[in-house]
Amino acid sequence: MLILLPAAEPALAAARRVDPALVRPGLAAHVTALYPFLPDGELTDDVATAIRELAAAVPPVEVRLGEFLTRPGFAAIPAPALQPVTDAVCARWPEVPPYGGRFGLRPPAHVTVAMGGDEETLERVAHEVRPLLPLTDRAEALRLVALTEDGWVSRLEAPFGG
Repeated sequence: MLILLPAAEPALAAARRVDPALVRPGLAAHVTALYPFLPDGELTDDVATAIRELAAAVPPVEVRLGEFLTRPGFAAIPAPALQPVTDAVCARWPEVPPYGGRFGLRPPAHVTVAMGGDEETLERVAHEVRPLLPLTDRAEALRLVALTEDGWVSRLEAPFGG
């Protein structure tokens, strides 16, 4: 489940110019609310209703993306304004640990800009992305996506309603 942030697309485009393999293909710029989510076979009407209800309880969120971070094999832009949303999604489905539990039960909300790459490559990405910041956007919905043999497919969009 994710929150699209189209204003962050220039950051992903900059990373692609450095090395296209750094950017996950088929997904627009986003903050992950919860991944992996339930398997397609468990996406019942009750689950869809729960997603819609959760989203309806959240007002649209103004998001400022102002900082660029790198870690070994990873580069991201923190999105702290969306932390309450990602926390609410994770709390609603505690049986689904975010990222399989690799980063704890409350990973920081962020836009992943690059995955992989050595230190020098990520520094080149940083050199390209930092001048683009800050970026601002308005988060307006949760989107449930699934990875299929045909790529990423949208299963549900639930608008924020507060």
